[in-house]
Formats: sequence, structure tokens, C-alpha cells
Amino acid sequence: MKKTTLILLAAIFAIVYTSDACTTAVISGKATPDGRSIIWKLRDTDNLENSIRYFTDGKYPYLGLINSKDTKGENVWAGSNSMGFAIMNSASYNVNVGDTTSLKDMEGVFMKLALQTCASLADFEQLLNTYPRPRGLAAHFGVIDAHGGAAFYEVNNQTWTKFDANEAPEGYVIRTNYSETGTPDEGYGFIRRQNAEKIFADASKQNSIDTQTIMQQFSRCFYHSVFGLDYRTEYETGNYKTDFIASDDLITRHSSVSSIVVQGIKKGESPDMNTVWVQVGFPETCLSLPLWVLGEDSFPDVLKYNETLKNSPLNTNALKWKKNVYPVGRSDGYHYLKISELINPEKTGYVQRIEQIEKDIFAQTEEMLAEWRKKTPDIQSITSFYNKLDKLIEGFYEEELD
Repeated sequence: MKKTTLILLAAIFAIVYTSDACTTAVISGKATPDGRSIIWKLRDTDNLENSIRYFTDGKYPYLGLINSKDTKGENVWAGSNSMGFAIMNSASYNVNVGDTTSLKDMEGVFMKLALQTCASLADFEQLLNTYPRPRGLAAHFGVIDAHGGAAFYEVNNQTWTKFDANEAPEGYVIRTNYSETGTPDEGYGFIRRQNAEKIFADASKQNSIDTQTIMQQFSRCFYHSVFGLDYRTEYETGNYKTDFIASDDLITRHSSVSSIVVQGIKKGESPDMNTVWVQVGFPETCLSLPLWVLGEDSFPDVLKYNETLKNSPLNTNALKWKKNVYPVGRSDGYHYLKISELINPEKTGYVQRIEQIEKDIFAQTEEMLAEWRKKTPDIQSITSFYNKLDKLIEGFYEEELD
């Protein structure tokens, strides 16, 4: 093979690896135990440092997941606003094929605009229709609203197509990095989508597609559909010969930087009470925390941009642990996950330790939501709960393993 060909292939591989390549789902209320719709985004990108920010720069206040380096908050990569409208995306690599338009990668700008101005799926569709073309978009946008709307929109520079989760046979729609409306057999994430379809189908049979399942099991998924293996089972039981696995085709891999789940409301509940669950860092080494737009800017400091760190504290800590689970140096070390640092028979793995503290977080959150859904809380009540969460996780990442 000629040297120039090798260089070209290496360049293409680098682009694929560093581009946004997320695993996502839109889930209608008919597929969840409590009838509330959900969107989920497992974010893959080369922007490792993520934070949460509260915005008041549009028609509606909103919470958004941002790159920590984006100090002006010009791009939002998922979020929820005060009207119960929430959005996230995954990139699509089989649309706009042959399109020579220079404008591209506008998804973060577009989602920010949607959170600023949209209160419903109808508003979002109007935005799609009126947004200037070519849009600079190649993505799937997952959207829910306060009226039970739940849909994916496959969007390119010129057109868009809606996939309604309420009309889907299973009640949910999954997307990775290729579109049903795009060029067939092109794009990325085919195996990740198979992984996601398997774990969703299993959870659906158990009627357990809820926020805790998604954050703890889907965002930290160790299932590989090609091999038919759940590595978690093998490593929990000690049935393994090596500490390492190749993680490239897992849902959560080296390029995974955060995860976000937005759970919608039911009729009669306040629209600004969408529950936003975030793992603001590498999901397998990052705690899950809940947020509400109603709480304004009072959410835990561990999720906010810290001027000294130039990042959010929780993301910083999650990245420190991540180095231990991807310890192989050199340019190709990112292929190899030291999974025994995450899951092991002694139950000292990072995931196992995180799950222990998350039990209290999920339990306390459900207890508070049971009250708040009957009577909308004031900001002080939410702030008080955030303070409890801060105390619960205080010092967690500084603890040494026995």
C-alpha cells in the first residue's frame, strides 16, 4: 500500500474518532413505568471537559450541557427549559452526502436557539421550517415537551423527517450516527445501535426503562452485541483472564465524555419541573446528579464551571479516575479499557463504588419528587436539596481504595 494511502486512512480514522458520535434515544410515556417521556444522550466527542450552565438569554430560561471551554455558552449540547421543552442530538454521517456547503457543525448553536424559543414540538417544527437554508446541520434531534410529545427529527441542510416515539411499536426510537433517511450502509455506530436495541428490549420486557436504569445501566453499558457478551457479568464473577477489553464498540468508550437524561412531566405538573439527570464527566467514573430548571442557578457547584479549574469539579475528578481505567499510553491506548478497575469480584471497582452512593441520591430524589409533583416547590426547597447532595458527595473522589 502506498505511503500516501496510509496517511489518508490514518487521517480519516482520526476524524471519525474525534468527531461527535453519540448514542441516543427518545422514549415515549407508553414505554416508561410512570408514563413520563424521556430523552437520553450518551455524548461522545473530543471535548472531554463538560459543565452545566443556567441561561436566561432567551424567551425561556433553560439548563444546558456545555463544553467547559465555551465560556460564553454559545453552544448547548442538550438541555431543558422552563416550558418543559427538552432537546439533545447525535451527529449523522450519512446525510448531506455530496453537499458542498461550507457551513456545518451548527448543531450546538441550533439547540441553544431551540431551548431559548421553543415550548413544544410544534414550535420546534416551525423553527425547522423557518431556519435559514442551508442549515449547517447533519443530525438527529431528540425532543420532548410538556404535552407528552416525544420524537426524533432527522435533519440535514435542506429537509427534515420526524420519527414519533409515541407511534413507534416499542414506544422508543434509538439513534447513533447514521440516519434512516440518509445514504444506506454509510455512517457510524451500527454496533452501538445493536447494543442499545438489545438492552432497551430487555428493559422493556421488565417495564424498567426509567431514569435510574438509563443512567446506571445504559450509560455504563458493558454489553457487546457482536460477541453476545455482557462484560459486567464476567468481571463481577471473576470469570476473566485479563484486566483489559477492547472498548471501541461499547456504548460507553474512551470518547464518551458525559451523559444526560431528561424526564418529562405529566399533565397537571409544573412544566419547569422536568428532571434533568447528568453525569457531567466520563459516565463510568462520574456520579449521577438531578437538576431542575425551577431551581435556577442554585444547582451544585460541582457541576458548574470553576474558574480555577477551567472546568467543572465533578468532570475534573471523573477524568482523574478515567486515567486509571485507560492506562495504556501511546497514541493507540484509547482502544483498551482496564475494566477490572471499574468492575471486579471484590466490588471495589469505580462503578461499584459510585453505585453505592447513587442509591441514596436516587432514593432521596424520588422522595422529594413525590412531594414536588403534588405541589410545586419553591426555589429554597430545591436549593436545600442540592445542599444535601453536595454534602453526600463531599470528599467522595478523595477517598482511597482499601
